Amino acid sequence: MSSVDANNKVHPSVESNPRCPTIACPVCGSSFGPSGRRTYCSDACRANAYRRRRSSGTLPTLRVPRSQPRREITVYECDTCGERSLGEQRCPQCHTFMRRVRIGGHCPSCEESITISELIGTDLIVEP
Repeated sequence: MSSVDANNKVHPSVESNPRCPTIACPVCGSSFGPSGRRTYCSDACRANAYRRRRSSGTLPTLRVPRSQPRREITVYECDTCGERSLGEQRCPQCHTFMRRVRIGGHCPSCEESITISELIGTDLIVEP
């Protein structure tokens, strides 16, 4: 027989016995007779404590933006003829696949494909 009834009240036989120690439930504060490693007076208090522990350390949900394709802003260069293209991986002259140089765009003055690092004169660290 448990020393705690359904309403989380201490059983009268435990309360009246001075040799039977009682401990207080950390959730609701009611006293109960310890048995084994029991910490809470009932399963409801144990579940409530678990929910409190889980909710106290939660971080706000982060929304990660969808990945954007970078093919449209990538400059490719043909190893055979040296032709550069923006967003096109296949060389129009050699009909072979070109290697990726870096991200970039069209030059404002001559409309040639140029990388950002060539435009500003320094190397950029671009993570894939």
